[in-house]
Amino acid sequence: MQNKHIAFIGAGNMTRSIISGLVQSGYPASYITASNPSKPKLDALQQTLNINITQNNDEAVAKAEIIVLAVKPQLMEAVCSDLAEHCDLSGKVFVSIAAGIKSERLMQMLKGEYPVIRTMPNTPSSLSKGMTGLFASDEVNSVDKDFAQYIMSQVGETTWVQDEDDIDLVIATAGSSPAYFFLFLEAMQDEAMRLGMGKDQSRKLVQQAMLGAAEMVCHNPTLELSELRAQVTSKGGTTAQAIEAFETQGLRTIVANAMQAAIARAKSMSNEF
Repeated sequence: MQNKHIAFIGAGNMTRSIISGLVQSGYPASYITASNPSKPKLDALQQTLNINITQNNDEAVAKAEIIVLAVKPQLMEAVCSDLAEHCDLSGKVFVSIAAGIKSERLMQMLKGEYPVIRTMPNTPSSLSKGMTGLFASDEVNSVDKDFAQYIMSQVGETTWVQDEDDIDLVIATAGSSPAYFFLFLEAMQDEAMRLGMGKDQSRKLVQQAMLGAAEMVCHNPTLELSELRAQVTSKGGTTAQAIEAFETQGLRTIVANAMQAAIARAKSMSNEF
């Protein structure tokens, strides 16, 4: 794959994770520039990864072919409008990691029908265990799609959606879901502690059980999740009793309602920016 100059507008945790993955995989640091108002964040990136840094977005974008918009949604319009006013954006591809801003709206902010790729990574990306959904506007060619996927693959797995609305499904299924799992673990730890187990011991038990279960899923891709569950659910045993309690009290409905709430919020956010 041909190296391209990449500019990251914003130097937060996701930017650091992506750039770290790129550099560690052999991508030339000289082709990467990060821009951010905060100089300490930039200095830390330059010291550890040897990339180019600037506090001027226009300077970062000037020679970039790929521009990663990694700012908070509420700041996006101001950033894009400033770029449109001061920079020649022709021939550039924009990759957004902001939730709630559709590609058409990004083009309006940029004042032109530029190639836009929306991405939705999740927080495990900081450990290179992320899951990112991607959507490309009609203006994006196959080469740039492949390059955007390469960028995001540095922090984990990726998947493309054909319909932009499906990004909301990615949010509900992967973007927000680490918090679902954390809540489940928190509830398990709380109950273990209520029953008399120590905090550290209960934490170790639930986190290792979750890690092991996730590894079993990943190492058995041909097995349905229901089959994996059945394999540890002996008829009449302790696990069967626990699963029956979950089912009786409507766990599936609770999960469905939570995911629908996340989707509804994602859709409403698109009207806020």
